[in-house]
Amino acid sequence: MPDDLKDGRIVIVGASLAGLRAAEALREEGFTGSLTVVGDEPHAPYDRPPLSKQVLLGQATAQTTELPMRRDPDAEWRLGVRATGLDLLEKRVLLDDGESLPYDRVLIATGTRARPWPNKEEAALEGVFTLRTREDGAGLAERLAAGPERVLVIGGGFTGSEIASACRELGVQVTVTERGPAPLVGALGGTLSKLAAVMQRNHGVDLRTGVTVTALNGNGAFTGAELSDGSRVDADVCVAALGAIRNVEWLAESGLAAGPRGIACDAGCRAFNMYGIVTDDVFVAGDVSRFPHPLFGYQLLSLEHWGNAVEQAEVAAHNMVNPGPLQRPHLAVPVFWSTQFGLNIKSVGVPTYSDHIVIAQGSLEARRLAMVYGYKGRVTAAVTVDMAKSLDYYRHLIESAAPFPPPPGAADRAIAADVTIPSDVPDPSVLSHGPTVALTGHLPDRRLTVV
Repeated sequence: MPDDLKDGRIVIVGASLAGLRAAEALREEGFTGSLTVVGDEPHAPYDRPPLSKQVLLGQATAQTTELPMRRDPDAEWRLGVRATGLDLLEKRVLLDDGESLPYDRVLIATGTRARPWPNKEEAALEGVFTLRTREDGAGLAERLAAGPERVLVIGGGFTGSEIASACRELGVQVTVTERGPAPLVGALGGTLSKLAAVMQRNHGVDLRTGVTVTALNGNGAFTGAELSDGSRVDADVCVAALGAIRNVEWLAESGLAAGPRGIACDAGCRAFNMYGIVTDDVFVAGDVSRFPHPLFGYQLLSLEHWGNAVEQAEVAAHNMVNPGPLQRPHLAVPVFWSTQFGLNIKSVGVPTYSDHIVIAQGSLEARRLAMVYGYKGRVTAAVTVDMAKSLDYYRHLIESAAPFPPPPGAADRAIAADVTIPSDVPDPSVLSHGPTVALTGHLPDRRLTVV
């Protein structure tokens, strides 16, 4: 490694939001060496959240989602090329075109991809979609604009719910199936997910919970689906919104701690090897990472959040070009938002890291509220519905490990804040979509059992 950390060769694998922000931050931090960004898609880095919102509604096209560059990172872009391996000893990134790129430090920001419908033949039917890439967004938007009879959305997580919301806004009939008891239950727990279910049904969604799709029907083109309760749904478009798969397969032989839940790293974004030893020259950022967070019991967190990708990329970039004593931890409190069925849902902290909740402001009936989550007497998260202005206050409570239930001043009703109810967070295995925030140690209220 060069003596001067501001020089040498850095390779970023993943032309993603995290990859782009890291490249920019490296230059802002004074890195003067060679910088290469590898991306398996042919496009420059683009923004994914609009794909399930504005693009489906025809308010924007998939081609206009390119991310603005804050500054030119003066990088060599290797787009449309997939990384196939990482040689930690030789310090090389292997590519599918047979080339390999030497590095002094490497940043892995390969993100996630949509979990496909498991039956390959059914998934190949014309009219069956996932939603993750620009092509996915453009193809689905085109089908929705053509006015299908009915759309089937499999999975009631955030992406599935946003797609269903867009369908109703376009006047398209939509059926949503969810294996769990309600939409968004994996992210928000039982109480708020009931509100989500009411909102979907009030907006004309045919919501089926506690069921799975057992087969997709069609002869070349999708015509409908069979459900586990014996019913069937006739539809001409199907979207599998089954959560995400972390792009780690290319690291199988690398010796890094990479698995289905991402690549484990320390709070400074340095990757662990498979023996739990931290590496000096391999860094991780964005959706593909798992990192420990002191506010959540040092559990490893996997986050599929826009803000986390940006903040973690900046911390990783800083630590790649600064010596140990100047390195910073990535301790940002997770923040997430979603707009669906006329509601603006914002979340701060980790709602799944909870045992109880309290409605601190507003009410479920008014559909405008702030719900605070606690674990073992401490505030760990808050979710607001059409009350985003309160979120900063709750973020402060989380960061300062404030007692739960929150003290007066956090609530607009003196009495109700004392009435706590179980947060009712389901085991992720009962959902048809993955959670967008996953605690990848044991869940806090489930002790590990030795069999």
